[in-house]
Amino acid sequence: MAEINIPFLDLQPIYRASQPGIDAALARVAGSGWFLLGKELSAFEAAYAQQCGAAHGVGLANGLDALHLALLALGVGPGDEVIVPSNTYIATWLAVSQCGATPVPVEPDAATFNLDPARIEAAITPRTKVLLPVHLYGQAADMDAIHAIAAKHGLKVLDDCAQAHAARYKGRAVGSLADVSAWSFYPGKNLGAMGDGGGATTDDAALAERLRVLRNYGSRVKYHNEVKGFNSRLDEIQAAVLAAKLPALEAQTDERRAIAARYLAGLQGLPLQLPHVPDWTEPAWHLFVVRHADRDGLQQRLAAQGIGTLIHYPVPPHLQPAYAELGYAEGDFPIAEAMHREVLSLPLWPGMSEAQIERVIAAVRACA
Repeated sequence: MAEINIPFLDLQPIYRASQPGIDAALARVAGSGWFLLGKELSAFEAAYAQQCGAAHGVGLANGLDALHLALLALGVGPGDEVIVPSNTYIATWLAVSQCGATPVPVEPDAATFNLDPARIEAAITPRTKVLLPVHLYGQAADMDAIHAIAAKHGLKVLDDCAQAHAARYKGRAVGSLADVSAWSFYPGKNLGAMGDGGGATTDDAALAERLRVLRNYGSRVKYHNEVKGFNSRLDEIQAAVLAAKLPALEAQTDERRAIAARYLAGLQGLPLQLPHVPDWTEPAWHLFVVRHADRDGLQQRLAAQGIGTLIHYPVPPHLQPAYAELGYAEGDFPIAEAMHREVLSLPLWPGMSEAQIERVIAAVRACA
């Protein structure tokens, strides 16, 4: 087996692009003596909300907390149901479970990998409270169609934006398309912290305030607790790092789009299903995901040529032991199951060299 010399992801070029600002931010916070709920967080919340075209931003500890607390702020609790995609990272489902509610999976559109609006209404019951689409791999779900269903049935919409920093839908920024949007700033995300981080954006001032109370032990005023809250605060170091990286996000997203365009052109004519991009979306290309009937074999052959890849994700949530109590079996969600058997993510990051891009294309053409 050859040494992997083109990794799946290299974060060093992303750091170097913003290094002066990041290093200054770290020194500034270290010297301030203030590490939680301070000026750095307020500044990042305002800047990121503006980036998303939203009125309010709320920094939280991680992406799972962002989903969980957003659901609580929308009033989701025991006995409720939330519509979720059958193909997503398990965090989308876990957030629902942490509220005491039940995740109700709906199959994706086979072309876009995103929640299929045509299948949603069949899953709605009197207990449904929220629709929770995921902008998977950084491509926006069809939010107009989803909102039309939500309005018809009196439901709220929370979108999982963990992979969609700087993505756009019909010219609008992701993060301004739902009642509330949940974000992850995990280090490998398109806007990544130097540790865990998360947040929410919304135009609803009251909902934003509920999130701020929930993240801080249920408290607005120290030692006065209005509700049973949580400890879920984006710390000053991570907020400062994210604010330092934010100005480069649009240019880095354009670079991701250029690399994806190269892959789409260079991988035509192979026994691969390439990503399908509707004309109403501008993906952020967090991941470039292909499908192949012999996915595991393709991954091994690419590794033998020194090309790193990852599988997002090998097992769908409904087949995970964590959700055995829901009683799902193999074959219950065949579209998602086929995707999880066949998907493979190719290397893609801002700062990839021309030689690296060409080498990935040549290796896939040789191995697929």
